[in-house]
Formats: sequence, C-alpha cells, structure tokens
Amino acid sequence: MSEIWTAIDATWAPAAYHTCGPVVLREGIGGGQRVSAATTEAGCTDVDIAAAAQAMRDLGQVPLFMVRGDQPDFDKQLSRLGFMIKDPVVVLDGLLEGAVMEPPPPVSAFPIWPPLQIMKELWAAGGIGAARLDVMARSADPKTAFLGRVEDRAAGCAFISMLGDLAVIHAVEVLSAYRRKGVAQNMVRGAANWAKTQGATRMATLVTKANRPSLALFTSLGLSPVEQYHYRVLGEEAQTE
Repeated sequence: MSEIWTAIDATWAPAAYHTCGPVVLREGIGGGQRVSAATTEAGCTDVDIAAAAQAMRDLGQVPLFMVRGDQPDFDKQLSRLGFMIKDPVVVLDGLLEGAVMEPPPPVSAFPIWPPLQIMKELWAAGGIGAARLDVMARSADPKTAFLGRVEDRAAGCAFISMLGDLAVIHAVEVLSAYRRKGVAQNMVRGAANWAKTQGATRMATLVTKANRPSLALFTSLGLSPVEQYHYRVLGEEAQTE
C-alpha cells in the first residue's frame, strides 16, 4: 500500500481493523463509508468475498468494498457478483507551496481543537454528526479543526490530520448561505499553513467526482489528481451513509 493510502487510514481512522482471509475489514461504528469499507491487497476468491461480506454484516455494517484504480480485476469480480459502483472518488495531492500557501485573510480561519459546540453544529448541518466527530477524535496527531468565518459569522468547518510529512484535509463543510464567498478556500489555506508549521511538506484530500465545486477549489490551489477509487455495494443492501 502506498504512503497516501496509509495516510488516508491514519487521518480518518476506523475504530478497528479485522482480518478475514485476504480481506481487511474496517469497523466504522457509523462513521461513514471510508471507515467501514473492506479492502484487499491480494487476489480474492468468490468464497473470500462472500465470507468478508458476511463478516461485515456480523459487525452491523453493509457489505462494502473499496476498489482502487489499479485493481481492475477485483473490480470486475465484484461486478460479476452483483456489487454496484457507489461514489467514485478522486484523491488529490500537492506540495505545500504556491496558491495553497497564500495565507487567508485575517480572522477568516482559525485552528481550534477540540472543536467548539458551534463547529459541531456547523458540521451537523452538513450531515457530519457525532460518529464522524469520533473518527476525528481517534485520528492521527498532529491534528486540528478549522473554523471558517465570513461576514462576521461562523460559516464553515474543516478537519486536518497528519501522518509523517503528509497532511490530509477532511470534512470541509460550509453553510449553504455562505458558499461561494471564499470560506472553504480560506480554511484550506489556513490548514495548509498550520500543517507546514507541524512539519508537513504535502497536502492531500479526497473528493467525490460528483463534487465539481470542491474539485475546482483544490485544483485551483495547486493539488492534482494522483489516485482514484470507488466503492462497491450489493444492490439489495445499498444505502446512503
């Protein structure tokens, strides 16, 4: 597994890992798809996949596999077994330099850890609830959250965590009334500058392909697509998390 996949796990951490043959299961405890998806680095038989699917059900989770872009055979196998594609994701990465390192305007983005109640409420408005806050709490140090402000109002939040010299920013959320006002950009720039003070040289993030505004934001700040993945879930057990 490359450094970036290891960093994704460390900076948005499952509650536990379990091994089921060649498959690694993540126990998410309601923290969303990324911390609940199973992965494999080796070839799987159909029996391996069925066993892993049942093990995920035993954990109270929907059978969900994460498939990287360099795993076409695994992807075809899951498709043949009735697993449907869900939420294709782009992984973006870039050096901490250039536009992403331009400091945000004064009083527009503040590092705060642990999150304030207003930050929890802002995240909750975007569907990021207590289970995902628990993900943040157990993720790698150093880490912090960012509060974004505009028009003298608390308007958004983001979370950043590091592994080695790689910082990964997650859970960027801006209230709908304050979008397109630079709030997300200011938080990302604030996070990049904070990460550099902690020894980071690179920043990464994960964005669904459907989220074109976020893709445009991060590419405008100098991050580039380096990896991709999607989930596969059995059609009759598919659900939105």
